[in-house]
Amino acid sequence: MFLLTALILSSYFASGIGANPTTSHRHSAGPPQVRLDRATVVGTVNGSVESFLGIRYARPPVGDLRLRLPQLIDSYNGTINATVYGNQCFQQVSSSQPDLPAEVAQSLSPLLATFSGNADVGQSEDCLNLNIIRPANVSTDAKLPVLFWIYGGGFADGSNSIPGYNGTAIVQRSLDLNQPVIYVALNYRLSVFGFLGGKEVQEAGIGNLGLQDQRAALRWVNRYISAFGGDPSKVTIWGESAGSSSVFFQLYANDGNNEGLFRAGIMSSGFALSTGNITEIQGTYDSVVDQVGCSNATDSLACLRSVPADTFLATANDFPTFTDYTGLVSQLSPRADGTFLTTPPYQLVNQGKIADVPFIVGDVKDEGTIFGFGSLNVTTDDEVASYVSELWFPGSSTADVSRLLQLYPSDPAAGSPFDTGDANAFSPQYKRIAALTGDWFFNAPRRQLLDKISTRQTVYNFLSARANFAGVGYPHTSDLLNAFGPGDMTDYFIRFVNDLDPNGATGIHWPAYNATARATLQFNDGDVPLNITVDDQRLAGTDEMSSLIGRFPI
Repeated sequence: MFLLTALILSSYFASGIGANPTTSHRHSAGPPQVRLDRATVVGTVNGSVESFLGIRYARPPVGDLRLRLPQLIDSYNGTINATVYGNQCFQQVSSSQPDLPAEVAQSLSPLLATFSGNADVGQSEDCLNLNIIRPANVSTDAKLPVLFWIYGGGFADGSNSIPGYNGTAIVQRSLDLNQPVIYVALNYRLSVFGFLGGKEVQEAGIGNLGLQDQRAALRWVNRYISAFGGDPSKVTIWGESAGSSSVFFQLYANDGNNEGLFRAGIMSSGFALSTGNITEIQGTYDSVVDQVGCSNATDSLACLRSVPADTFLATANDFPTFTDYTGLVSQLSPRADGTFLTTPPYQLVNQGKIADVPFIVGDVKDEGTIFGFGSLNVTTDDEVASYVSELWFPGSSTADVSRLLQLYPSDPAAGSPFDTGDANAFSPQYKRIAALTGDWFFNAPRRQLLDKISTRQTVYNFLSARANFAGVGYPHTSDLLNAFGPGDMTDYFIRFVNDLDPNGATGIHWPAYNATARATLQFNDGDVPLNITVDDQRLAGTDEMSSLIGRFPI
């Protein structure tokens, strides 16, 4: 993937009072420039693609602005150096790493290199910035549609400077198709900085700050993207993993009123979470307060805002991440907060109001395989029953999950990676847990959404069974190798961003989804790269999952 080279300039960001967005132009002998209010934004060019990196969209959430709603920047002046990536938000680091089998680690290394953090870009609380990638020499009246990217990482890590997310290939491919798009990628706060829970957080109205950051960035795009040649009325929000769940939450936020901020969505491997209310994780808040020495403070939130950033970050690193035994269970992820999300996530589909926009959803074939290595010590049927009951469905008994475990037997041939027989059984229960994990966290909530919403909105469903990795099949994130392309998934997405329909004049037709036919576009390796399939694998199992999640949220 092409990595942008930076032109080092001496002038950096400044904000002040100015007018509305005005011009976008390129000097024949210099770098591309865009006018924002009274500011000049200076970027870089590579062939037919221009990049503007690290543009602040909100005031730095530092000092007294830590643990507060984002404050949107709405005027600029001076010169803005947009030639280098802005800071990454602070990342949570796992206290332990799974011992991957050698063949798995070697096979996954190219995927991890493409979609892991950028070691050359610093981390800071001052991280609310975005990147804009566009076709070269775009005028302000071009009104190009916009693809707005939200990264994944379990709401604990990730950034817009990850090499695989730079968007250059997408913009170049859009030019090749004569359907140009502008690509925008933001940073948002993570872990304790963005998803701290507790009653104090709810009472202050500062829950889900990472989602609030995303909404603020969308408001920035609505105001300023025209200066870059974009059309604020033609924004599609797209994310993967936690970014995909973020798209889900943006669709349901504000009782489904999207405020004109986007007209479509794409969700790749992430939907409703099985979490409850932020007041239910009071212990998480109390633990953070205690660790930083704020237990005796009259105002614990004010105290949290005053501690050094490194001290605050250290509390995050004491919580498990998806590589640990607890897998995808997290105490630092979106929950109902009474402000941004008024309903627990898994109840939103049945009780909430969703934005009336078309969207694409999809999963990979083996969603759960890379999350199973932290629990290789779970080796018996009884241990699996306890693991599932205690971690995924708290308050349930092993009897409550007995039918579920019958639908997901311990026979390795029934487990994930699917269709691999007895191979890849790294422990007696590994493939079973991988199958359960993939359907619990990904496939069950996707199907719940599809079956409910497809009766009244246009939705498209895909399955990625492309890019096979030793031992883990078609794992979580593998579809992004195709989506960030160029590839046929890229083409479908670009057409959808332009036309709200992924189909073109040629190629296999992707039908809209309905709960009867369950038609799905499948991306494959081999001689049949695309075909239409039926989304009914382990359907009884995902139905049982949804029932249990509804009864026993985390």
